[in-house]
Amino acid sequence: MTTMPRLGMGTWELTGDRAAPAVETAIGLGYRHIDTAQMYGNETEVGRGIAASGIDRDELWVTTKLANGNHAPDDVVSSTEGSLRDLALDHVDLLLIHWPVEPDRLEATLEAMAGLRDRGLTRHVGVSNFTADQVKRAQSVTDILTDQVEYHALLDQRPVLEAVRAIEGVLTAYSPLARGELLSHPVIVNIAGARSASPAQIALRWLLDQDDVVVIPKGSSEDHLRDNLAALDMPPLEPEDTAAIDALPKSERVIDPPFAPDWD
Repeated sequence: MTTMPRLGMGTWELTGDRAAPAVETAIGLGYRHIDTAQMYGNETEVGRGIAASGIDRDELWVTTKLANGNHAPDDVVSSTEGSLRDLALDHVDLLLIHWPVEPDRLEATLEAMAGLRDRGLTRHVGVSNFTADQVKRAQSVTDILTDQVEYHALLDQRPVLEAVRAIEGVLTAYSPLARGELLSHPVIVNIAGARSASPAQIALRWLLDQDDVVVIPKGSSEDHLRDNLAALDMPPLEPEDTAAIDALPKSERVIDPPFAPDWD
């Protein structure tokens, strides 16, 4: 598979006994894009869910990310090999730098990741939580497929979106429901009621209607997984609905740890 599916399953905070069954259920429902990370501590469980699903490896897109302590070239290699063992896969489709916490080491980190791509251990490399300028710097080292960042109807990410479009990449939107806040937002709820859709579907469809945007909502229950996936089959939002969502304040960031970069 060479094209990243537009809607995937995020697995942040999905650990323990819930993780593998949720991944297996998601794949059974039709998800073909699973996103995990070394920092999530669930790669083994995600791998078990993939194996239990019985899906052909070529039909599934799997993304993982380097932990903040694994940016040195040797650690890039050894930790990725460890991720593959935990996932029980011979390659991932996409390997990301999870956070830009060691900017002085960026070139060496990316070169090591590109070496893993050359070995076939990942098909693509990318970044996560990078600013627009950091995306440009990363692209100067090797081809970057995506910048995975927080993006939803309450946060403006135009600089990053323009940066990834300039390199013919995509923006991968995590926390696309603003950690649940959009599920009760009056504007989203009103549109959902008028369109016989759920608030989650409206919030996801707003993102999917944008070119070069991929979304990875979290989900663990079958009902939520099914509801999120149905956003793919919805028609585009009506222009007046899009305009109403576009007009919402766009300054609410819900993920902002102390080691985050100076956001755009």
